[in-house]
Amino acid sequence: MQMSVLIAQVPTVWDVATNLATYREVLAEARPGDVVLFPEGMLSGYAEDLSPLDTLDPVEVRDAVDQAAGLARERKAHVFCGSVLPEERGWSNAALHLSPDRPPHVYRKINLAMNERDRMTAGDRLETTTVHGVTAAIQLCREIRFPEQWQHLAAAGARFLVYLTNATNPREPDGVWRSHLVSRAAENQRFVLSANIPDPAQHCPSMIVSPRGEVLAELPMGEKGLLRHTFDPTESSDWYLGQRRRDVISLTYHG
Repeated sequence: MQMSVLIAQVPTVWDVATNLATYREVLAEARPGDVVLFPEGMLSGYAEDLSPLDTLDPVEVRDAVDQAAGLARERKAHVFCGSVLPEERGWSNAALHLSPDRPPHVYRKINLAMNERDRMTAGDRLETTTVHGVTAAIQLCREIRFPEQWQHLAAAGARFLVYLTNATNPREPDGVWRSHLVSRAAENQRFVLSANIPDPAQHCPSMIVSPRGEVLAELPMGEKGLLRHTFDPTESSDWYLGQRRRDVISLTYHG
């Protein structure tokens, strides 16, 4: 089966109304059935400096999520977008799967960045979601550095992996995070779909990688843009995962 994906490499700012306007602009280009990706922090805003969390309005963020979910239903699209979310104590860094016909699926980032650890509550679940009957999963930003999480999700049945990031660290060497995306796809034999923000210091591309590790499509870094492509999730395979030496080391999935 073919899926149509639309990846939005668009800016996020600490202004919910501005972010919602960007979200609407992109969804106006979406077709029924599209899988649409936005960067980490798309609805709320996000940056290395998290001090704006001190004045971010939880009610406004919740309302933005409701509006974004309504637009996904209206466009009949499966939308993956990031947002910080209010919790009982503070905030979490989350990714949302907004479905045309189901309540939002929420993934909360497990491996928080160092600047997040004093301000955010870490998630504690690696769960999958479903798109057009196909199992998928989400990872966020620095979790590209933790391949065991990706392997766990692949073993749990995910046929493609959605990766949302806000990666603009000028201290990162060129090409490293791009290589990570290729590795996560090839080692798990899964499609990897990635969305980042455009920035002069952008060091991770917005792109689609095949289960063979082939880059199928990629946006120029540093430039705002949309990427449309089709892929067939049935091309994912368990050929290599099925050959793991479980007598030496084993990662198990507890459903």
